[in-house]
Amino acid sequence: MAAKRFRRERRRVNRPEKATAAESAPRKNTFINSLTLGAEVADIFLLAEAQQLQARNGPYWRLVFRDAGGSIGGKIWHPQSLAFPELAAGALVFVQARVSRYREKLELNIDALRVLDEEESGALSLADFLPASPRDPGAMLEELADLGDRVLHHEPWRAFFRSLLADEELRSSLLAAPAAKFLHHAYAGGLLEHTLSVARLCLALADLYPRLDRQILFAGAVCHDIGKTEEISSGLNSDYTRAGRLLGHIALGLDRLAPFLAASGLEPPLVEHFRHLILSHHGAREFGSPVLPATAEALALHYADNIDAKLHQTDTALAGLGPEESGWSSFVPGLDRFLFRAPRTPEAGPLSSQAPSPAPISGPPLPAPEAGSSAPPDPSPAAAEAPRAALLQPLPLQCSLPSKE
Repeated sequence: MAAKRFRRERRRVNRPEKATAAESAPRKNTFINSLTLGAEVADIFLLAEAQQLQARNGPYWRLVFRDAGGSIGGKIWHPQSLAFPELAAGALVFVQARVSRYREKLELNIDALRVLDEEESGALSLADFLPASPRDPGAMLEELADLGDRVLHHEPWRAFFRSLLADEELRSSLLAAPAAKFLHHAYAGGLLEHTLSVARLCLALADLYPRLDRQILFAGAVCHDIGKTEEISSGLNSDYTRAGRLLGHIALGLDRLAPFLAASGLEPPLVEHFRHLILSHHGAREFGSPVLPATAEALALHYADNIDAKLHQTDTALAGLGPEESGWSSFVPGLDRFLFRAPRTPEAGPLSSQAPSPAPISGPPLPAPEAGSSAPPDPSPAAAEAPRAALLQPLPLQCSLPSKE
């Protein structure tokens, strides 16, 4: 059935004349995450990137296609490439291809391609071509608002946070914005998903390390990537904006936050520390931070941000494996390595069926009463624990670390 449809679509794609309305009504049937090696493809995709390069035998096109199931690369080799003097990213295209493998990654070896016209594109659901967060953005924003109400007790912080979420333009941007173009959470609602995860990680760290300023750490987590609402465009062709390329999301974020900070009534030292959190959250100058994290809260934010980004990249790279399947990913350029999903430890059954409960720790027997004494040993907890405490004293360290040369 698939082969029959493939041949039918191939004839239609290569015809110069326009088909009848009934025949040409476009439909999206196959999604990228369902493609397998060797499969024949005849379907509609978003052309996310188009780059013309030169091979020894002539020019060719290197393309990236996208839909709600993910993204995949593709090539149009010479001489077929000569039929396309121009290809613009952001167009919806009908593609006829075969799925091949190149450098451990699936890609499309393209036989034919046609750019859909405005009428055909308008008849399609854009949701089919925009990867989106598995979580509802509205629900995530409400969850973030609830966290702020519980965590922020200092009135200027509460005023700052509430004014951010009350800004309609910012709310709208947060609901749609991706967290990145390629590396992690690169889909609609991805920025909000990442922000919420980083905020929760920061609160968990503050629980473990109470000396951290929980309120400013939460505020930094919420706002650390807010400049990405202006750095990366949303919609069919998500790409870096001009301001995003010239300034980057850290500078854009501080500019965006400045009026909210000014109206909040926050004390100047808190504003200064908050700005430091935003500036330093990439952790190193070579990764885009103009300053290094210099406070405990700045370090906590940097590592929480990094943990969520890296684990999301790991999940994405291993998504092709079954839920209980162990195996390797293809090469992950953003992490410069292959990734492996190891076999999981089996889930434990009832505790009583696994092993007996450990016996309580007991100290040496208490000394017997002196001869002629009728008084029993002191039953107080302190007296009973004294011999045990002596046993639990740390042993002297018997090794030393090598000196740094």
